[in-house]
Amino acid sequence: MAGSRAQQQSGEGKHLVARNRRARHNYEIGDRYEAGLVLIGSEARSLRVSGADLTDAWVELDARGEAWLKGLRIPVLQHAAFGHSEQRVRKLLLHAEEIQRLRAGVDRGGMTVIATALYFKRGRAKIEIALARGKRKHDKRQAIRERDAAREAEQAMRRVKIG
Repeated sequence: MAGSRAQQQSGEGKHLVARNRRARHNYEIGDRYEAGLVLIGSEARSLRVSGADLTDAWVELDARGEAWLKGLRIPVLQHAAFGHSEQRVRKLLLHAEEIQRLRAGVDRGGMTVIATALYFKRGRAKIEIALARGKRKHDKRQAIRERDAAREAEQAMRRVKIG
């Protein structure tokens, strides 16, 4: 019955550990998938205590039909009985048809699979991954212009309501 405040607020029992905030800026995000993570004990504890860095995390699909998460940084705990490598390759737990859809997206053209969020759901580490296409420099600039214009319009509307 008792849970952490973050778990109670989310409604689904999710406790957010890390989010890849640069993903929306650098990529056009497509289909999203939830995958389990194969972790060792010190990694799971470190995630609960100190979080992780998803900035450079991406997924590689191998020829045997398995998905591997690369570039995820999980800090090493100071007082762990046994440690782990901060940036080791970790296996993802996905259904075969999900891996086939990811592979089709990657093979189809110019798409990659990136990590967008890491969280605990019902006590198990989960990662949200997404098919994504890299934005070009002019696309990023356009997105910034649109965001700034929307912010200015919202501020102007607030000023009109107040005044």
